[in-house]
Parts: sequence; C-alpha cells; structure tokens
Amino acid sequence: MILQTGFRTDIPAFYSTWFANRLRAGFVLVRNPYDPQSVTRYAINPDVVDLIGFCTKNPAPMFPRMELLRPYGQYWFITITPYGPEIEPHVPPKAQVLQDFITLSKIVGPDCISWRYDPIFLSDTYTAARHIAEFEQMASVLSGYTRTCVISFIDLYEKVRRNFPQMKSVPLTERETLGKAFVEIGKKYGMMIRPCAEGTALARYGADCSGCMTQRTFEAALHRPLRLPPQKPARKECACCLTADIGAYNTCGHGCLYCYANASRVTVAQNMRMHDPASPFLVGHSQPGDVIHEAKQESWLVDQISMAELL
Repeated sequence: MILQTGFRTDIPAFYSTWFANRLRAGFVLVRNPYDPQSVTRYAINPDVVDLIGFCTKNPAPMFPRMELLRPYGQYWFITITPYGPEIEPHVPPKAQVLQDFITLSKIVGPDCISWRYDPIFLSDTYTAARHIAEFEQMASVLSGYTRTCVISFIDLYEKVRRNFPQMKSVPLTERETLGKAFVEIGKKYGMMIRPCAEGTALARYGADCSGCMTQRTFEAALHRPLRLPPQKPARKECACCLTADIGAYNTCGHGCLYCYANASRVTVAQNMRMHDPASPFLVGHSQPGDVIHEAKQESWLVDQISMAELL
C-alpha cells in the first residue's frame, strides 16, 4: 500500500521527531476527521507499506532521520512559491528550500521528488509577469533535480475565503497565459508540467494533464509495477491516488493564508500544544470511547511482470 503523510498537514516540517518514533514503533493511530472516536491503526513496515508519500514546504527536519526511510519507497512533493511572509508567515526562505530540495533529490533521486508551484493567485504584487520570472528562476536552480513540476490555481474553499477574504479566482485567460509560459520554461529546464485538478485545457501546450499523484508517478519512483485497488477520487477533477493519510487537519504551523487544511490559527496553536512526540496519535492521546480499527493493508507491488507488461 501507499501511506500518505501530507494531505492534512506538513509532517516533515513540524513533526519529524514524532514520525521517526512511529517508524521505529511500527504503527500509527489516526483519528477520522469526521468521526473523531473512530481510530484507524496503520502498520508501518515494508511488508505492507510499499511507498510513503510526503508533501512539505520544509523537508530539512527529516534529513537526520532519512536512514529510517531506507526500507521504503518514497515520493516527495516540495512546495516552493514566490510568496513572501505576508502570505506564508512561517515558511523558510525560498533560497534555503531550493537548496534543501537539491539535497533531498541527491538522496532519493529525481524520480522520487517533484516541485509543487501552487497555489497560483494574482494580485498587484504577484502579477502574471512576476510569476513567470520567478518560476523560471526557480526552474533554473532545480533543473536536473526533478523531472516534474505540479501547478494549480487557487481554489476558493470555505476556509480559504475565511482566512484570505480578498482573494479572487484566476481568470481562464490568465490561467492559459501562465500555463503556456510554464510549459515552455519546463521544456527548457527538463521538467514536465502537470496541472493539478485543472482539467485538460493546458494539454494543447504540452502539459501532462493525467494527474500529479498517479499510479505511474509511484511506479516511476519504485521502478516496479503496482497493482492498485480501485481508487475513488476526492473530487471529479482529480485523477490522483488519494490513499490513506496519517496526518490531521488544523496542525500545520506554516500559517499560509491560502491554506485549505487549517480552520484558524487559534485551533492550530491549541492542537500543536497537545502534540506529544511519544504518542501514537499526531494530536493528543487515546480517549474514552475510542474505537480502534485495524487497517486492511497489503503490498501492491507486482512480483512477476507478465509478458503483456513487457510488450
């Protein structure tokens, strides 16, 4: 199976000690975000976990613990945008994250790491021209260290509207202008542009619109074929493999105004104070009434490649 860590929070940036402890313990307990007393126990061992997926804005805290990940396949999405601290208050400086990206790529290889440039929004400060210029500068630095860049335009979820009320959707004409420019820059620096849940409008310019976290993505990282069970997308625009996630909402400390996973800074601060690196839960501990379910886990690796797969 594929175990995800980054749909709900940024574990490498804020909870690397906890995650290392869970790797050593061999299991993790995860509350259902919509039914908190329903708890799933996931085993963490290479017999059933083929690959661990990460989404982070700061991978560096995991670097001293990378040896613990050696038995597992890995796939890392590193988000690097042009925004300053007025938008991303607690994200490290871009120059540092770019260098950390390179360090990580040298450890895991370019097939196991992707640059995320998202969400894209426009303002008087962050104009289309600025996006294009900054995108090319970053692409020039990351050239050779990844084969893909995932882009997406801001979605105005309820939490985003509440935390970033001045934000507006990016018009279709601007999306195409930016997308076309990014594809051309990507070709220049050896990167395929993959729009995330943006339809197929950019395919005619050369973007890969098949999804950003697909079976093919993971197979390229593992250098092995997978036999995935049927997947149900989170929304109709998404073609990605959204497998089990061990994170928790309202726990990311970056404080980005556009975040869809945090309801409020107050809630995040409360949850971060409840975090115990020794607990099997990301936030807090077991509670009276908790019902623990064992996850159904098995390896999805294909041991024998059929003749049809070889042809």
